[in-house]
Amino acid sequence: MAYALITGGGKGIGKAIAIELATKGYDILIVSRTENDLKQVCIEIEKANTVKTFYFVIDLSQEQSAEKVFTWVKSQHIEIEILVNNAGYGLSGYFAEQHLEKLKNMMQLNMLTLISFTHIFLPQLKKQKKSYILNIASTAAYQSTPGLSTYAATKSFVLSFSRGLHSELKNTSVSVTCVSPGPTNTAFFQRANLSEKGLKRITKVHMQPGIVAKLAVEALLQKNPEIIPGWQNKSAAFLSWLLPKFLVERIAGKLLNNVIES
Repeated sequence: MAYALITGGGKGIGKAIAIELATKGYDILIVSRTENDLKQVCIEIEKANTVKTFYFVIDLSQEQSAEKVFTWVKSQHIEIEILVNNAGYGLSGYFAEQHLEKLKNMMQLNMLTLISFTHIFLPQLKKQKKSYILNIASTAAYQSTPGLSTYAATKSFVLSFSRGLHSELKNTSVSVTCVSPGPTNTAFFQRANLSEKGLKRITKVHMQPGIVAKLAVEALLQKNPEIIPGWQNKSAAFLSWLLPKFLVERIAGKLLNNVIES
């Protein structure tokens, strides 16, 4: 049976992707730092599907986390067919007012952990007749966003890296897909420190994780290089490309000023 490894698979979009892949018949490996979440996901998946699940508890924002997960996977005598680099989070606020160590921790998880997982598992993925990498970016990847400057930059990195890697691997068995969700009904915005007013505003336009996961997995298995779920998000990304950068940044800054904690 084929295995899929999902980072940050205990909740939100990562959990939804794990569930969606299980419905496709994939055995599931999930890793994150919260054991209770991982246990519940495994129970939920195994109740609804005839697949196996395994979990590993680890703080993925720490250096060497990818190596530790790889060692664990190897100890289970498993070779994966799908790698989902989902783990990540955001921090809102003005750069000069934020804690540097928190920003560096976010950058470690959103970029360096993703790079490490991809690099260390790629030789294994290349051995498979067909294999897949799914990287989770964000619609924030398509423009600079005052108030989310560092987070948006990390997601621009993920998008650019995914595009380049997709091209590099086009003559191999490995396909690379990058999904860029917009606002989604997860704990992301609470952790990003949005105001109560901001949270209420976001709930009017957010998508459900299950819908995002379904579209992402479809794109993955169809070997699409890039997907933006939802017509509103597609339109926003198109306008970000079409309009002058200074105007896009001004609009994004004004919108975010109304929703971040002061």
